[in-house]
Amino acid sequence: MQVKFGTSGLRGLSTELAGLPAALYMTAFCRHLLEQGLAREGDPILVARDFRPSSPEIASICYGAIQSCGLVAIDCGTLPTPALACKGLADGCASVMITGSHIPADRNGIKFYLPSGEIDKKDEEALSRWAEKLATTTKVNRTAPNASDEGATSDLFNKRIRALLPADALKGMKIGVYQHSSVGRDMLVECLASYGADVIPVGRSEAFIPVDTEAVSKDTISLLEGWAKKHSLDGLVSMDGDADRPLVADETGQPLRGDLLGLVTAKFLGAKLIVTPVTSNSGIEREFGPDVIRTMVGSPYVIAGMDEAVRDGKTDVVGFEANGGFLTATPITLEGETLTALPTRDCFLPILATLGLAAKSGKKISELAEDFHLPVAAAERVTDYAQERSASLMHYLRASRDNLASFLAPVGVPDHLSDIDGLRVTLRDGNVIHFRPSGNAPEMRCYVEARTEADADRLLTDGLDLIRAYQ
Repeated sequence: MQVKFGTSGLRGLSTELAGLPAALYMTAFCRHLLEQGLAREGDPILVARDFRPSSPEIASICYGAIQSCGLVAIDCGTLPTPALACKGLADGCASVMITGSHIPADRNGIKFYLPSGEIDKKDEEALSRWAEKLATTTKVNRTAPNASDEGATSDLFNKRIRALLPADALKGMKIGVYQHSSVGRDMLVECLASYGADVIPVGRSEAFIPVDTEAVSKDTISLLEGWAKKHSLDGLVSMDGDADRPLVADETGQPLRGDLLGLVTAKFLGAKLIVTPVTSNSGIEREFGPDVIRTMVGSPYVIAGMDEAVRDGKTDVVGFEANGGFLTATPITLEGETLTALPTRDCFLPILATLGLAAKSGKKISELAEDFHLPVAAAERVTDYAQERSASLMHYLRASRDNLASFLAPVGVPDHLSDIDGLRVTLRDGNVIHFRPSGNAPEMRCYVEARTEADADRLLTDGLDLIRAYQ
């Protein structure tokens, strides 16, 4: 069984997950809830899903597992992950989202939420132990849910996102919405229109399209550029399959990086402390100030960092990842209203914050982005790179400064480094190169920062060549 936990949730091939693994891990989750006193027999478990072809079957297996544990399966339908999490937090009940996020349709996943929010790494370990214990006794039972939430989850989230900006805040803006196959596509169109924007839906698809908002493909950028020109747009917005990662493109169709969207949103909210992974842009500290905590990659690590900050008495604490998914750890006052904490990735808040600030300032989205003066960043991965090879490379680079200097000689001289997640090296010329092996796939990632786009492209190409050349 090849399913495993990634940076956010359980992942695996759809053909494999839609069977015993879904039943096993859903049962493990229910048993964990009951053991920890986080649920009692008869309590509801909310279940939602994305538009992947395999998601309805996996949901039906989860319904069966929930019912076998004496709990009640509530079908919330197809809707954004942050909407599901928002409802679970409000009702104080656990929930699961059937989604593979941005990965291809031949794969899928399950995201688990306690009544208090996303599970953490300790919870993942507990679920894995339960799965091992239950492996020989769990059976697959595909069944219908006990009940439907009848739109209550969507209604609650709509109320939240339609209170973020003043009335008619986007009046006069012409915004394209790349709908593709995201569960948030109609909700986003309706939300932008409610703020007075002239909304142009484009690219709707009934077949599942995996849109990665952190590494936007050249084909997607070409589509965005074409739509921006054809419709004379002020910007385009979109999201990944389960609507927890945003995509915002400027008036020319060029996407803004997710960590820039996070910084823009933090400023929009008046945040006092940011928690973000080490892979987010190094210019964030310069633009925001010293109250930035860096973590390993993945929402569980960001949430853990935010929780620690809250325990230390910090207020107005937010987090975001390089993919743009934005989290709030504490209530925040906005336009005289209280925005409740939502410590899970949300794409709607950064989209609305960016468009709202652009409209309020009278600037183009590209001009708003330039105001933040972040280094140019780029990232790519080398695929079919055995995990043993990745481990060997990282061991070699960490063994001595001489090894590191020799390896990086073609691109620059190491100045200082961070070993939080992978190896992130600031070179003497101020450029940054970061090598990070995947935790669950035969891939090696390379992230770079430089002063210009040409320098970043060159450094990224050289960094990938160094990875490929290592034996």
